[in-house]
Amino acid sequence: MPQPMPETVTFEQIGRLLEGAVDQIRHHHERLSRLDSAVGDGDHGITILRAMEAVSQTVAQNPEGDLQQLFSKIAWAVMSCDGGSTGPLLGTFFAGMGEAGAGKRDLDGPGLVALIEAGIQQLQKQSRARIGDKTMMDAFLPALAAMKSAAPDEAPSRILQLAAEAAARGAEATTGMRAKFGRARNLGDRVLGHLDPGAVSVSLLFQGFSETASRFTADPGEQRQPGLFQIPIPTTTTPTKLDVGIPS
Repeated sequence: MPQPMPETVTFEQIGRLLEGAVDQIRHHHERLSRLDSAVGDGDHGITILRAMEAVSQTVAQNPEGDLQQLFSKIAWAVMSCDGGSTGPLLGTFFAGMGEAGAGKRDLDGPGLVALIEAGIQQLQKQSRARIGDKTMMDAFLPALAAMKSAAPDEAPSRILQLAAEAAARGAEATTGMRAKFGRARNLGDRVLGHLDPGAVSVSLLFQGFSETASRFTADPGEQRQPGLFQIPIPTTTTPTKLDVGIPS
């Protein structure tokens, strides 16, 4: 029998959520760089992998403390990574989460929503990008809206599932957008039909959170099959469909 959904996620489980997000980027970073080659300089996969490896190392080095300490250290580690705007933007997101995590080790559903919201709000102070601008905000903001739509007593695993689904839809929608920031803004209509790599990366982070959280509640003898939400990421010069799993 499946275990009841926990009402909280622990400090240790939050570390596992982060590792789940790292694993997604490890698996897809080459495809992300191919995707970026269509709208940027082709190095997004490398830079976000470097940033997420810094996340993994920081989690491993900090098994104790509170969430403020953990996310503050993650933020500094990510911001210190070389390569474009990815490190500063993700670092700002994690820094905002750190401010909301003072004195906390475990989070219920509303606490988890507040943590993610604080990170996105901090990011919005540094970026003017909004939905429709073909940036990572096209995944971040729908994910947050989905999380905030959840009932106050909703389990964290379900909240993260809603966020992952919304982030994937937001990322897919960037194919129909013209870019307003970064190098891609100079390409005009040539970016139409191409996904924004930053938005896809954010959707993969939330997918990692969601898939990992689903395993907190699964029966050890039961293999839980993810639902599929397709995001087309090119594996070669010819675009193909990549199945991005969303827990059903």
